[in-house]
Amino acid sequence: MNNIKISQIATLPTKYGTFKIQAFKQDDKEHLAIFTDNLQTIEAPIVRVHSECLTGDAIGSTKCDCGEQLDFALETIAKEDGLVIYHRQEGRNIGLFNKVNAYALQDKGLDTVEANHQLGFKADERTYEVVEFILHHFGINKLKLLTNNPKKIESLQSIKIVERLPIIIPSNPYNVAYLHVKKEQMGHLL
Repeated sequence: MNNIKISQIATLPTKYGTFKIQAFKQDDKEHLAIFTDNLQTIEAPIVRVHSECLTGDAIGSTKCDCGEQLDFALETIAKEDGLVIYHRQEGRNIGLFNKVNAYALQDKGLDTVEANHQLGFKADERTYEVVEFILHHFGINKLKLLTNNPKKIESLQSIKIVERLPIIIPSNPYNVAYLHVKKEQMGHLL
């Protein structure tokens, strides 16, 4: 992947702890690596590939569990060391505009997969080549993957996953159907 620009490394103090950050610009997408100081000394670090969700991550939407998963991942690496890749593929890579349109269809009774299909998209449009690029950039060839999504496990072809660590977030009245669809239709390990 020759078209990726890599930023300098900077320090980022947060409510979870102090991390290092580095950005990776791929065409019009800018992905972020959030990691602990000792990342490159860990044989199999904990890694979370977190797909961007503006509504959940920044606004605190309860229609999904994304913001809570990001909190869990940052808390985990702050305590146990590792890396979170903030993967800029909003709305399973249909973009914010289409995600809002999918939300409007969900308001009319469609589930998240049906809404994506109604808009002409697959249930999940994400790709993970840049994730492998970032992992290789940090010299990571084996890891413990913090995920419930089997597609993320399958997508990391050149990385040895020594363990899958689940992220179990309690449901609420607004996301119980969404979580059911993730489990039953998309195969998430909930």
